[in-house]
Amino acid sequence: MKIALYLLTQKGYEVLQAVVKHGFNNLIDRVIIGSDQQVANDYSEEIKRLCIDEGIAFGKRADAAEITAEYAIAVSWRWIIHKPNLKLIVLHDSLLPKYRGFAPLVNALLNKEPAVGVTALFASDYYDEGAIIAQSQLPVVYPVKVKTVIERIVPLYIQLALDIFTKIKAGESIQSTPQNHTEATYSLWRNEADYLIDWNQTAEDILNFIYVVSSPYKGAATFINGLKKIRIIDAHIEPDVQIVNRDVGKVIFVRDQQPVIVCGKGLLKITHAIDDKSGESVLPFEQFRTRLTSYDESIKH
Repeated sequence: MKIALYLLTQKGYEVLQAVVKHGFNNLIDRVIIGSDQQVANDYSEEIKRLCIDEGIAFGKRADAAEITAEYAIAVSWRWIIHKPNLKLIVLHDSLLPKYRGFAPLVNALLNKEPAVGVTALFASDYYDEGAIIAQSQLPVVYPVKVKTVIERIVPLYIQLALDIFTKIKAGESIQSTPQNHTEATYSLWRNEADYLIDWNQTAEDILNFIYVVSSPYKGAATFINGLKKIRIIDAHIEPDVQIVNRDVGKVIFVRDQQPVIVCGKGLLKITHAIDDKSGESVLPFEQFRTRLTSYDESIKH
């Protein structure tokens, strides 16, 4: 009995590595490799190289029509899979029925959920509503960078995938339990506009945002004086002071050549920021009187 794999990102790559390591190569029918330009590295090339090294058939999304396997497992997959005769198992980045939909891990971390996790479920006519096969979770302490959480969550993906491979190889039926739809919440897709910092928020929330959309994502964005787009890679909270007119986004201090920015509540010191186009450091700022905005002044509103 063969299994097709729909793979994307570090999670997909490391699941494939584990499947190979545990000797399940002969069960793999084909690997379909996704591509995502919203992340710095979607691991598509790494997945491709591993397939070549191991002699595993692979292709892009357009090649999915060639799949003849009975089962498929999708990891970090962003697209609807239209294969009615395929027993499709999805590994989803949340503890369903919470955070159905898109970018569930990012949205859960933005909301500072005390725990995140992975759900293995059968695909259904409507996304993420299928019966749950298994779940695994881990606690989260904030602030935390998304890369750290991904590194901690990958082993959960691997174990769920290996358990499924083991059952299918043994010819065992895969048991599942229907979701409680009354407890469902939904997570929306995110695009470039969702990387922009809202300086009206608290320093704590902005720092959390910077961490949550950091590598492997593009990084939190803002505009210098409404003109040049930059990405803030790292920052830390500074003690607040009494400000008579709290104009958010303005530089109030420069310490160690690093600007301290006024937030809706609290202050945030930028310790690492880069130009959006060149990737070069923009610190120190060229002038003290700098204001960071969430909009581009060169575009008429």
